[in-house]
Amino acid sequence: MALTRLLPRPHARAGTDREPAVARVIAFANQKGGVAKTTTTLNLGAALVEKGLRVLAVDLDPQGNLTMSQGWNPDEIDRSMFDVLVHKLPITEIIRNGEVDVAVSSIDLAGAELALSSMIGRERALEKALLPVRESYDFVLIDTPPSLGLLTINALVAATGVIVPVQCEYLSLRGLVQLENTLSMIRENLNPVVEIQGILPTMYDKRLLHSREAVEILKENFGDLVLNTRIRKTVRYAEAPVKGQSVLKYDPTGEAADMYRDLAKEVLDGASARLNA
Repeated sequence: MALTRLLPRPHARAGTDREPAVARVIAFANQKGGVAKTTTTLNLGAALVEKGLRVLAVDLDPQGNLTMSQGWNPDEIDRSMFDVLVHKLPITEIIRNGEVDVAVSSIDLAGAELALSSMIGRERALEKALLPVRESYDFVLIDTPPSLGLLTINALVAATGVIVPVQCEYLSLRGLVQLENTLSMIRENLNPVVEIQGILPTMYDKRLLHSREAVEILKENFGDLVLNTRIRKTVRYAEAPVKGQSVLKYDPTGEAADMYRDLAKEVLDGASARLNA
């Protein structure tokens, strides 16, 4: 049985009429695989926890890479996000405590799209599942599968914003148009507030002209949406998941850890700017 912990709800500050804080929900989406969605979800989460924030990471990918990245075997998990989405099991029942809290995945999740397809309100299953815990976290980070199917649509409907990790090569940039088209339809029909809040260049190698040109193309097309942080390739970056750890725990003083600390600062600065706008 999964270890669970529901964190206490934050209270409004004394002397104010403000409601308790509600988590910002960020989906990491790109229909292309191998762009560092999972790595970014975990390591950004760990960097936010370092800053004293409460983070829930939701593994919405049937491959279960986020779950494995914290040392749990998806093949040995009895109850997972499949049960939450399809059988309406409370999400608190499948949250495990690691460097961040993780709503775990298992191979069963591969059948979720088919099971959900005949359900009324199928696009809102994740949104509804998160409602009981949104006041218990500052951030909910959703790792999505490499497709624009029903699981990813659930993430986009539940999200307040989307970060798009994009590998720094020409072919990876083309998928952004398709993702933006999907987001436009979701804004029109299901979630009017969701938008891309950042495009994150990954697999960046400043020595390669190809990488630098890819970032320039991103900037020409998406302007300020392109984040200043560049996630570069490092050895530690690849080694950490094998140990079931974030790179911040595996190599806390290394370059890779600092990249995700920079990303956390950029995400928090952007959140603050939107609140004050």
